[in-house]
Amino acid sequence: MWTVISAVIGGLIIGALARLVLPGKQNIGVIMTIVLGILGALIGSWLTYQFGYSNDNGGWKVVPFIVGIIVAAVLIFAYVSITGRRKVAR
Repeated sequence: MWTVISAVIGGLIIGALARLVLPGKQNIGVIMTIVLGILGALIGSWLTYQFGYSNDNGGWKVVPFIVGIIVAAVLIFAYVSITGRRKVAR
């Protein structure tokens, strides 16, 4: 249960930071930001460890976090590019 909650909170933080890094306005909702943030964190951590990153002293791992933000930014950019910029009806 706590793993899911921490994944959602981590995805929200990473997704929000990724949206801050990207220029302009991204027309996506909070749920999609969380989903893409979680995917960015998972893919970023996996990539980091595939390239041989090792943090033997424990604690918070900065490099996978930063790579997760970069991957989430790429995912958000790809999502916005694929879905296009739709105007909201008023």
